[in-house]
Amino acid sequence: MKFIADLHIHSHYSRATSKDLNIATLAAWSRIKGIHVLGTGDFTHPEWFKQLKETLKPAEAGFYSLQDTVKRDYSNLLLNHIRGETIPTRFVLTAEISCVYTKGGKVRKVHNILFVPDFDSAENIATRLASIGNIRSDGRPILGLDSRDLLEIVLEKSPHGFLVPAHIWTPWFSLFGSRSGFDHLEDCFEDLSDHVFAMETGLSSDPAMNRLVSSLDKYSMISNSDCHSPSKLGREANIFNTGFDFFSMKEAIKNPCDADGKQHFTATIELYPEEGKYHYDGHRKCGFCCDPDRSEGLAGKCPECGKPMTIGVLSRVKDLADRSTPVYPDCSPEVYSLIPLQEILSEIVGLGPNSKTVRRHYLQCVGQFGSELNVLTQTPVEELTGYSSVLAEAIQRMRQEKVVRKPGYDGKFGVISVCKAREEKRL
Repeated sequence: MKFIADLHIHSHYSRATSKDLNIATLAAWSRIKGIHVLGTGDFTHPEWFKQLKETLKPAEAGFYSLQDTVKRDYSNLLLNHIRGETIPTRFVLTAEISCVYTKGGKVRKVHNILFVPDFDSAENIATRLASIGNIRSDGRPILGLDSRDLLEIVLEKSPHGFLVPAHIWTPWFSLFGSRSGFDHLEDCFEDLSDHVFAMETGLSSDPAMNRLVSSLDKYSMISNSDCHSPSKLGREANIFNTGFDFFSMKEAIKNPCDADGKQHFTATIELYPEEGKYHYDGHRKCGFCCDPDRSEGLAGKCPECGKPMTIGVLSRVKDLADRSTPVYPDCSPEVYSLIPLQEILSEIVGLGPNSKTVRRHYLQCVGQFGSELNVLTQTPVEELTGYSSVLAEAIQRMRQEKVVRKPGYDGKFGVISVCKAREEKRL
């Protein structure tokens, strides 16, 4: 069956996250967004793990559904007026670990996502990690643990579990990051490298950028929201057409096509990478950013103050790229480049995306067409025109990639617009 999965999120126990990140609210927002499978995030945190066991029950193999007592809270959260799909929300047990350690004479800071199919495996991994460092202080614990050794723990404690390097290009905390990363996956995971079969692109890169690097050809590229608040769910996600269970999903990630050529990992949903907050090189304090070519001419120094810039994802991809144009492996998933619906509506009405007016329009639109992702990817433009000709034009431009891009840099999100300069008034 076809389903959409956002597999990297956080709970309210992670730092700098919304207090609304609880199971009932996540399930409600997944329905609004049009997502069918959510990662739980943070299963290593003892309090969150306890809540997960209290609020979830086994469903399909390796998937979990809401307990009946939680469904009442879920049904009260903005859902009664939303029509459309009836696929219930499922959860899969996930966690992100921040590995900070020294290797090859350099301090490494690498984030990795863990996936397991059952609570026993999750508990066994958490118990082992608790013997290494503090897993209570943060839903995404910071441990002095080599990424290779973390992978070994996963393989020992959960034979069916797997590990995916998170947002692999982010400067500060990632596999290939400019500040603390590696040039080759094998340098990070050594003898266990063959057990890694997928990587997460992150918000500041997309599949086209990753496919400039031939050494990544053998890896699937997954995309997830890494959300710190419920409304950010689904800004990146994965679309599958396979068995509705953990093991089928894992196999689809590992092998996007089966032996008969049938596609099981069919597409990824992406932000335009320029919207990510580390796409360009730059220095936020001085308000300066630039593309890789200019950055190279500046020797990576901010022209305003002379201090080193944060070298962004585009530059780092260029460093490791050995192709001038992307080459996609056979059976590569399709790519949908999207702008979140609240951001489109915000631009149209000229108010902030979190304003009451934009929120009202957002819920009306989702109520009309079933879910946000259905509006952005599936609803015919003609149908949207009957609802709002302005919205229809904006979404058509987004789908045709006729957008204005202002890249993010040094921790500042970029802006993707459907309106050209001085066009808002006409719309």
